[in-house]
Amino acid sequence: MNVRYLASRILVLTLGAGIAGAATAGPAHAQSPLHARIDAAAAQVNERVVAWRRDIHEHPELGNREFRTAKLVADHLSSLGLEVRTGVAHTGVVGMLRGGRPGPLVALRADMDALPVTELVDLPFASKVRTEYNGQEVGVMHACGHDNHVAMLMGAAEVLAGMRDELAGDVMFIFQPAEEGAPAGEEGGAALMLKEGLFADEKPDAVFGLHVTTQPVGTIGYRAGGIMAASDTWRMVVRGTQTHGAYPWRGVDPIVTAAQIVLGLQTVVSRQSDLTRAPAVVTVGQFTGGLRSNIIPDTVVMVGTIRTLDPEMRTDVHARVRRTAEHIAAAAGATVDVHINLGYPVTFNDPDLTAWALPTLERVVPGKAQQRPAVLGAEDFSYYAQETPGLFLWLGIVPEGTNAADAPSNHSPLFFADEGALPIGVRALTHLTVDFMAAQAN
Repeated sequence: MNVRYLASRILVLTLGAGIAGAATAGPAHAQSPLHARIDAAAAQVNERVVAWRRDIHEHPELGNREFRTAKLVADHLSSLGLEVRTGVAHTGVVGMLRGGRPGPLVALRADMDALPVTELVDLPFASKVRTEYNGQEVGVMHACGHDNHVAMLMGAAEVLAGMRDELAGDVMFIFQPAEEGAPAGEEGGAALMLKEGLFADEKPDAVFGLHVTTQPVGTIGYRAGGIMAASDTWRMVVRGTQTHGAYPWRGVDPIVTAAQIVLGLQTVVSRQSDLTRAPAVVTVGQFTGGLRSNIIPDTVVMVGTIRTLDPEMRTDVHARVRRTAEHIAAAAGATVDVHINLGYPVTFNDPDLTAWALPTLERVVPGKAQQRPAVLGAEDFSYYAQETPGLFLWLGIVPEGTNAADAPSNHSPLFFADEGALPIGVRALTHLTVDFMAAQAN
């Protein structure tokens, strides 16, 4: 069944109305004995979920090197009787759970990699791991919370496997490496999993994922449309004519030209983009040129990033960045080579799937499913959501009594996740799965 048709049948709810309409949702969202079983099973497996999370946290691994984590996952999925594939996109693990009755295929995804960050949190299971990254010895830490994601999806797999005979459909569990990016010279992450045929033989009807973040524990954040940005990098080489600093008229100054390009790029966002549609950012992060005070060089190199939340705006901003740089350079008698490298696309939540999911989220966290603003960070869950309707959620992990605004953010060496979020994540993934299957059957 088409998700748009599903949404229109199951739920008549505008996003502007928010959660208030949840009580009138269709039968697929009503509390059922199966939902009660999910909650009981999630509570029963929670001690193991916490143990998995702590074990993974204490033994973090960088992207495409998640060997220990992948074995832990694969062994667990095999013990549940799932069909298990390993070595997908280097270290990825995929488990297939076959339900007892025909129905849709639901994909659930967790990322496994850690970051080159030295942990400063005082925990009994804090990471002491050190390794080499880009030629340097570094600490390794789950500073983005992927240890939580893996443990929750392992828990969801156990809960759903325990009721497989009652599932009207199948579940694909995706344990993905290298979400933070592959090592230099390597491919990785969601794009490589798809390139290697993840969805080629069996394409999911929907894909769900979540990410821990600095909002209060007990809350789930959602947003229809773009929830995380496309992340693209650019590099410009401005070429002039070198000359003596005392005689600038004898050459073409690439430093002044590049400075004018920096200023011109600011108008791409402030004057040329419709920011009522979605925000955008064009940042210059590196500006390199010249060797000494009395030489005007022939070349300046600039490097930066572009962040957008709308696919059409992404294309438009790229064109404007290129045009602005080329025309400013031409006006100065210089030239510029502009290279824009596409990174992760916009993480886009299917609007109909998002609206349909709201009553389920309200059941999981009554009164605490909250529409959240989009962020300009990026996520390679976006690649899955380009292939099939997707929903990506925020899971709060800031302890009660702590101001979320003051909590160390993801990627900080002080990042801390309250484990009270773990059973909520397990329940959210499993409730969404069984509700989606039920809705397709109706």
